[in-house]
Amino acid sequence: MRAFSYERAISVEAAAKAVSANPDAKFIAGGTNLLDLMKLEIETPTHLIDVNGLALDTIETMSDGGLRIGALVRNTDLAANETVRRDYGLLSRALLAGASGQLRNRATTAGNLLQRTRCPYFYDPNQPCNKREPGTGCSAITGFSRQHAIVGASDACIATHPGDMAVAMRALDARVETVTAEGRTRSIAIADFHCLPGDTPHIETVLDRGELIIAVTLPAPIGGRQIYKKVRDRASYAFALVSVAAVIQPDGSGTVAIGGVAHKPWRIEAADDVLRDGAKAVASVLLADAKPTEQNSYKVDLVERTLAAVIRDARD
Repeated sequence: MRAFSYERAISVEAAAKAVSANPDAKFIAGGTNLLDLMKLEIETPTHLIDVNGLALDTIETMSDGGLRIGALVRNTDLAANETVRRDYGLLSRALLAGASGQLRNRATTAGNLLQRTRCPYFYDPNQPCNKREPGTGCSAITGFSRQHAIVGASDACIATHPGDMAVAMRALDARVETVTAEGRTRSIAIADFHCLPGDTPHIETVLDRGELIIAVTLPAPIGGRQIYKKVRDRASYAFALVSVAAVIQPDGSGTVAIGGVAHKPWRIEAADDVLRDGAKAVASVLLADAKPTEQNSYKVDLVERTLAAVIRDARD
């Protein structure tokens, strides 16, 4: 790991300004992803700004009935929160499906949204990777692609978003609250927060330089059966091959998002409209533009089978 300097932020505005002014600075909270990347010299910040003291770790009910989750709320605390378990069970289940208990104790809400892909070629500095070094190429396209994207990818990158939490938040129509270096606040729909790779896979979110996440908000509870089903190679501490986050109402309507298949949590609202028609209809809309490789084409069928299991569980 390269040498770096360190400071504790004294305010949200000061933290945002400090990172904006220094192209080699980064925020740090739980550090569960950043420190690993620094050890491999994939991330090489020269200055870290610790935001843990900014009192962004509360969960509050809003006046409209929704929920406001502070950026620094730990994954363990969020999953165990009584209101989340009662009204947003999908989110709690997705969090508990991720990582390990030790990591959930440290990982934050904002950090979870910002975690970077676990593509092995991204993690190997000896392999070309457009996400790590723009313009060098994508080793996954011609390499081992079993775990990679089948939809929303590009000729520059076929990596997937590794998280579980964001998939649930996509199904729940969450919004991300931020503060910019100029002190502006904005609210970003989770649908717009993560970027598809296109020709710039190194640009992963719509955040500006120095923009700091301060909270995630959820709309008022929508009820229904809330199910998160994750298919992976082993029972714990593994990333999704395919995951399904669904809220299904008694009349069969609802919302569906899937993970493990794209550069971002994947949801096509038109797929929600055919939820009553069954898994095959939903999958055909979600994966209408799928371009799997020979090694990951199994995901097309796996999405449909996982959707079928979720719909069956909801009806039962």
